[in-house]
Amino acid sequence: MDYDIIVENVVKSYVKRVPGTGIRRIFPKKEKVRAVDDVSFRVKRGEFFAYVGANGSGKTTTIKMLTGILIPESGSVRCLGFVPHKQRIKYVKNIGVVFGQKSLLWWDLPVIESLKLYKDIYEVSDADFKERLAYYDKILAIGKLLDKQVRKLSFGERMRCEVAASLLHKPKILFLDEPTVGMDVVAKEEMRNFLREINEKEGTTIMLTTHDMGDIEALCKRIILLDNGRVIYDGLLSDLKKKYVHSKNITIIYSGFKDKKFADEGLKKVGVIKHKDGYIRMSVDLTKHDIKKVISDIIKAVEVVDISVEEPELSEIVSKIYKAGKVQ
Repeated sequence: MDYDIIVENVVKSYVKRVPGTGIRRIFPKKEKVRAVDDVSFRVKRGEFFAYVGANGSGKTTTIKMLTGILIPESGSVRCLGFVPHKQRIKYVKNIGVVFGQKSLLWWDLPVIESLKLYKDIYEVSDADFKERLAYYDKILAIGKLLDKQVRKLSFGERMRCEVAASLLHKPKILFLDEPTVGMDVVAKEEMRNFLREINEKEGTTIMLTTHDMGDIEALCKRIILLDNGRVIYDGLLSDLKKKYVHSKNITIIYSGFKDKKFADEGLKKVGVIKHKDGYIRMSVDLTKHDIKKVISDIIKAVEVVDISVEEPELSEIVSKIYKAGKVQ
């Protein structure tokens, strides 16, 4: 089986200064903190997966090791057969990287000038360059942005151009950090469709880090959860939901009460997320309540205009996992 990314028992620490008083203010104590703690995972060729963690969980440090910016303290990293930090010049010609906080584009130049520079760096032919720009314009609508200075673009516009720049040379692996930040609903959906197409048609392996759980649900089958530098889950998103979803959300829009006392008593028994005039959203613990009976009681208690039953959003599931500190 072909693996594009192999990470084995990787550890990376950093030194943190601990502030003190008196003499300690001049000579602060230094503390070693593990940003990545014995992390292992493998990624098959052409896989589109999510690498998720709260701020400070170690995901950015991991990406920097995968791209050759940082050297592992121990353990090993191999990507496309390269050791990233040792063979970086050859390796980076095969990858694309988009960091939301660090631009690939030159701030004071028009976008097209940055793209032309990357064309020369990656030795992209004139014909391929023209073809790629036309393709990006069709999907991402970057044509009207090419003559604008990067600093005059909105964050969402810049991200579209960043992604285009990162894919200009048809990399085998694409590392994406928050690719849809700052985009409206339409632009976000277009970006998702574009990334899905790149993955499926060109076989590009894509590693996605994001706080937007909608991106993950739309694009990834596999998710790796990181907490305090350690992997706490690595598997299918669908399996995570099966393992962790023990509740369902019910949303009710109603026009009035049939039995207010009965309604009030019933709401006390379940977890109400939000309740205002004409609207109730509740979370029903399936280990304690029969969902059919809850719905039946609702219909008896209020004049229902609309009712919907949904699984918790991925963001709720992940939040519960982090609060618990592990996948149960």
